[in-house]
Amino acid sequence: MTDSYAVFGNPIAHSKSPLIHAAFAHQTGQDMVYSALLAPLDGFCEAVSVFRAQGGCGANVTVPFKEQAYALATRHTPRAQAAGAVNTLKFEADGLLGDNTDGAGLVRDLVANLDFSLAGQRILLMGAGGAARGVILPLLEQQPASLFIVNRTADKAIALAQSFGDQRNLSGGGYAALSGTFDLVINATAASLAGDLPPLPEDVFAPNALAYDMMYGKDTPFLAFARTHGARTADGLGMLVEQAAEAFYVWRGVRPDTASVMQMLRSA
Repeated sequence: MTDSYAVFGNPIAHSKSPLIHAAFAHQTGQDMVYSALLAPLDGFCEAVSVFRAQGGCGANVTVPFKEQAYALATRHTPRAQAAGAVNTLKFEADGLLGDNTDGAGLVRDLVANLDFSLAGQRILLMGAGGAARGVILPLLEQQPASLFIVNRTADKAIALAQSFGDQRNLSGGGYAALSGTFDLVINATAASLAGDLPPLPEDVFAPNALAYDMMYGKDTPFLAFARTHGARTADGLGMLVEQAAEAFYVWRGVRPDTASVMQMLRSA
């Protein structure tokens, strides 16, 4: 029997996940199929239940269902608990394992693909929503010198930082609180979707800094701003592929090669 997996979202037609996982399955010789399924906004849990009853082995979850997936899971990995959201479900005999591979995907893209060591670096993380929360613990595990969460609503950034307990190198605040320069600036806000630029100071980038936008597929105002001020830039396509590879490993116990898949997507 061919194993079946899917990604649930709303909307979902734009998803590159079926293409990515088909490539992973082909290169690793895994007998599986992967589809994109549109879940009703008020029917996510039922859609997952139906898919599982039909023999599904696991699923990815994208917006706006990651928090619902967290509630649906019967046990969670530490990184899912830290994120408060689940993007990967593994169907097990006694329940549903909920995981979050977003942060691992980001870190692997930064370290392995972009050759950017995070240890000892000053990191600025823009945004205090789910995208930001999902990557904080994996970033902290790399032992940066500091991680500052910045948000237009300062209280949200402060509360998010405090939710991770007493971490000496983690803090948060508003854009007015920014001081000094950062070696890595990550955009986890929705500003790029709207074509907006967060109110960053012009001297925010340290020499040889990297500006990373989680959005992929187009040149964003943030990336253009970063280039103008001397930073090198990267979009989120690598994170997309790497988080998918991490989910693939959770399900299949095999780590696929990501470089060839990223090259395929860039060419397309």
